[in-house]
Amino acid sequence: MVEEVQKHSVHTLVFRSLKRTHDMFVGDHAKPVSLDEESHKLKMALKLRAEYSPVLHMPVLKEGKDKGHQASDPYGQHSFSVDPGHDAEYVITGTHPYPSGPGLALTADTQVQKMPSDAGVQSLAMALPPSQSRLEAGRTAAGVADIHRHAGSAERSQAPGHTLSLMEAGGMKNSLVARKAPTMPKPQWHPPWKLYRVISGHLGWVRSIAVEPGNEWFVTGSADRTIKIWDLASGKLKLSLTGHISTVRGVAVSSRSPYLFSCGEDKQVKCWDLEYNKVIRHYHGHLSAVYDLDLHPTIDVLVTCSRDATARVWDIRTKANVHTLSGHTNTVATVKCQSAEPQIITGSHDTTIRLWDLVAGKTRATLTNHKKSVRAVVLHPRQYTFASGSPDNIKQWKFPDGNFIQNLSGHNAIINTLAVNSDGVLVSGADNGTIHMWDWRTGYNFQRIHAAVQPGSLDSESGIFACMFDNSESRLITAEADKTIKVYREDDSASEETHPVNWKPEIIKRKRF
Repeated sequence: MVEEVQKHSVHTLVFRSLKRTHDMFVGDHAKPVSLDEESHKLKMALKLRAEYSPVLHMPVLKEGKDKGHQASDPYGQHSFSVDPGHDAEYVITGTHPYPSGPGLALTADTQVQKMPSDAGVQSLAMALPPSQSRLEAGRTAAGVADIHRHAGSAERSQAPGHTLSLMEAGGMKNSLVARKAPTMPKPQWHPPWKLYRVISGHLGWVRSIAVEPGNEWFVTGSADRTIKIWDLASGKLKLSLTGHISTVRGVAVSSRSPYLFSCGEDKQVKCWDLEYNKVIRHYHGHLSAVYDLDLHPTIDVLVTCSRDATARVWDIRTKANVHTLSGHTNTVATVKCQSAEPQIITGSHDTTIRLWDLVAGKTRATLTNHKKSVRAVVLHPRQYTFASGSPDNIKQWKFPDGNFIQNLSGHNAIINTLAVNSDGVLVSGADNGTIHMWDWRTGYNFQRIHAAVQPGSLDSESGIFACMFDNSESRLITAEADKTIKVYREDDSASEETHPVNWKPEIIKRKRF
């Protein structure tokens, strides 16, 4: 005889299931789960590699001799020896990555700086002049602090206990200085820029511009696969060069020889002899589209960057690939050269900017502040600074280590190009056809231009792909998506009265990273 199954309501069944689940896992809630150290270390190692892989190669700043007798600062780095009986520690400073460990190889740029031991400090304090002699505890502590400061030790490299003892002795009172109230500098007045010439002739998007050193003509490269040379004064076409089989993404004119260099999405880098208007050299090696190129100002070297995530350094004469600068993890969109260190700067779609050592062919520094692709980098013609453009912000940096200066916020678009002149006018051009003019020193946006689309073009074809000042810095040339080249100049009729600086001082200029 089959026993009948008792029927229950859905409500009863659901709550019975809930109770069973609760009984099964009640033990986990009653007592905390112990942390598995090995699993935690593995998890953190994977997280480090996933999120911080671009900067894992950065050098360790300190190497100590005796690990057993060292204090640690709040940043987790070793400080100088606390026990005066042991040897003083050395602080190793430098820009090049180097291996840590017993076989430490120091480069020519590395400085070794000795930190004074406590015994040495006390002996120096004895030798101070009477005005700073050990007359009272406060003066003694002040003298010791002065020695540490003048010996070159950074504030954060002092042992916490040592700093605390100085504060207890009252020695820190003498080193407190009244700080000035932060002020926002007033921006310099710049005349507004106005459009005065539109040049037509290309049959595709105009992607790149270069001005000849003599300031008589300029070159443009386009998606119609041609390179055109234009007269700068009249805007008339002088010459068309054909040879690329895809979009020409970069052009550069040499100031050291009668050569024109071009690169394109056909993976080719060409050297044109302008006396014969023919290609005389090809530079083979890139595995994908070449997006930008730049010439070194003092040596015969050409640097190109590509969608294959590398930048390559070429000897112009021999066509040899001197270095392949690898390290970026995505398309390298822009490259710039200068004669001072660092000699090569690249910006990439992996959101980082890298400063390269040209001699070693390695990264000096990686700047990871941007949160989106970096498509444009520009060097200031007079200052030892540069700017980078990304959809999140335009950022200014200081050489040689890439110290952050300030953000220029407000150009909310994909920024394709940047240009700056000696007067401190920074120009940013974006994908939506907008051009913003900034005061370099203060980051004040003094003018916004929306380029008019030419008749016959779609409204969406209003992107700015490249912009450049001519060598007199009186004209701004832009390359646009409506297949035209536009030339701007300063408005001579403008004055500070007709176009006042609409500037309001802020309490503090926040430097957001």
